[in-house]
Amino acid sequence: MLASVFFAGGNPFLAGMFVILVLLLSVAITLFISSILGTTILKGVDSSFTLELPPYRKPQFGKVIVRSIMDRTIFVLGRAISVSIPAGALIWILQNIAVGDVTLLGLFANLLEPLGSVMGLSGAILAAFLLGIPANEIVIPILLMFYSQSGMLVESSGMAELGQILTNNGWTTITALCAILFSLNHFPCATTLWTIAKETKSVKWTAVSFFLPTIVGVIICVAVNIISSLFL
Repeated sequence: MLASVFFAGGNPFLAGMFVILVLLLSVAITLFISSILGTTILKGVDSSFTLELPPYRKPQFGKVIVRSIMDRTIFVLGRAISVSIPAGALIWILQNIAVGDVTLLGLFANLLEPLGSVMGLSGAILAAFLLGIPANEIVIPILLMFYSQSGMLVESSGMAELGQILTNNGWTTITALCAILFSLNHFPCATTLWTIAKETKSVKWTAVSFFLPTIVGVIICVAVNIISSLFL
């Protein structure tokens, strides 16, 4: 969406090419960080990986459907609901309770403004990312709620309107680029963190999964912001 609005002029082909470049960048960053981890905190003896395949059987479609619904759909929805309900309540409280003339969400955004400015973003954008931990898809609706001072999550009616709203609230191409890069490199959603905690049974590795990509994202955004300020 940001690629289409700020870098492709609404051209879907150019937006797709931009997204492909972003994906290639994500692969490069992943390999680079993995190489660093492999020589530091994850350094150890190389181990083999053995995958045992089950015997082939004729599919039993009834069991496949039932187990898919029970083990996948309901299980994932249960985790999502357990995260989204308290998160939704928190977002509603922050936007609908004010201290003086400023909502709690506004105060939270002001608190994050210094870091957001250094990263080429803003306090409001960082607040939206943090409150969007239940699902990255609600980051933009949270921002639109903040910009419009609405009491609930809102969506724009189209790309042109969204671009106009973001531009009117101080977004530039550098803001959009840093937002894309931070989307690529920041903490996983709450459901993913929950799964990591369940499978590793380790607070340490869950914390690493949260902070490592976020620190990488902050560093990249700060670097892009500084370099752009020198040449633009």
